[in-house]
Amino acid sequence: MRHKRSTPNRSFRVADQIQRDLAELIRELKDPRIGMVTLSSVEVTPDYAHAKVFFSVLVGDTAATQTALNEAAGFLRNGLFKRLQIHTVPSLHFQFDRTTERAAEMSSLISQANASRALDAEEPND
Repeated sequence: MRHKRSTPNRSFRVADQIQRDLAELIRELKDPRIGMVTLSSVEVTPDYAHAKVFFSVLVGDTAATQTALNEAAGFLRNGLFKRLQIHTVPSLHFQFDRTTERAAEMSSLISQANASRALDAEEPND
């Protein structure tokens, strides 16, 4: 009889739980460099040794926030140890998520294109 390896959904569940717990733990940090942070996703390696934590910042300097979060990674990992019921709590690596920034840029470009198309439509033909 073959033993079934851990279910593929387990890593998603673990990543989701890490994301929720980290959001709470980050709110408790007193570092002034960390502003209004939103965690967009967490990717956990198959061996659970590392977790990439993607974040965006509503207010504040993204580079300073990333530095502060990575400096606090050990403290945050200890907080996860107390909350998670898993044997291995991954090392945390924070990365700024440019997705929302790119989405805002695309939205702006689309608005500009639509505005210029509307102006073209209003001009009378010769």
